[in-house]
This record gives sequence, C-alpha cells and structure tokens, in this order.
Amino acid sequence: MSETVQDAIQKEIIINAPQQKVYEAITDPAKIVAWFPDAIEGTLKAGDSPILDFGEHGKNQIYVETATPYEYFSYRWIPGSKHFIGNVLDETNTLVEFVLEAVENGTKVTLKESGFATLPADVREQKFADNNGGWDYMLGRLNTLMADQG
Repeated sequence: MSETVQDAIQKEIIINAPQQKVYEAITDPAKIVAWFPDAIEGTLKAGDSPILDFGEHGKNQIYVETATPYEYFSYRWIPGSKHFIGNVLDETNTLVEFVLEAVENGTKVTLKESGFATLPADVREQKFADNNGGWDYMLGRLNTLMADQG
C-alpha cells in the first residue's frame, strides 16, 4: 500500500496595502521582525544566509534564493528545526515562496512551501502539520501588521 505524502502548503491572503509595502514587510530585516522572527542576523538579499531568531523556538539559518522587488521572494530552510545553523543547501530542506500580485483591494499574497515529500519519512507529516498551522498564524500577523500601518 502506498502512502500519499503532501508535498506543499499553499495559502492565499488579500492584504489591504500596496504591493511595495507588503514586499518590504517580508524582505526588510527591520520590518519582518514585527510579524515573523523575533530578530534577524543578516540581510534578506538573494544569495544571503541570514539567521532567523524565533526566541524560545530557536534560531534557524535560511538561504535566500530569489528577491524580485515587489513581486517574488523565496528562501530555503529546514522546516520545524530548532537551532539549525549551517548551510541549508547541504540538508534536506523546503522552499518557501511569496508571490505578490496587485489586486483591487490591495495585494494578494500567495505563500507556498514545498518539498515536504523529500524530508525524512519519520518527520515529514509532523513538519507539514506544524508549518501548515504556523503559516496561518504568521500570515494573520502580517495582515494585522499591515492593517495597523494603514
């Protein structure tokens, strides 16, 4: 009997803010800490490997793949990892993508995290479940932040 493994999480949210402001909230180290990590060491430019500090949940190094202003941002990380510091590309990882599109009410943000099927079998389901709920929470925080800046 074969087991079907979900490989990707996909979420969409409409944020009542211009595309540029939403992009900056996702990619500016001074702004991302208002909704995602507690702190960041480094920058979020393509090719960079900053460390995201989630306080009691640990520090995680990421690898920024692509940063196309106002439209697309992606990075790789070890999902659900606590205290992963090292070269993410040397480990089994997932790709997190933010696609931003201008819409009548502001900006549609499509978040996709893919690669769960490549994770070790003993952790993939739990990491998928944790991140699925985690992204709902974090995108809600991003939406609240942008509404408060309105």
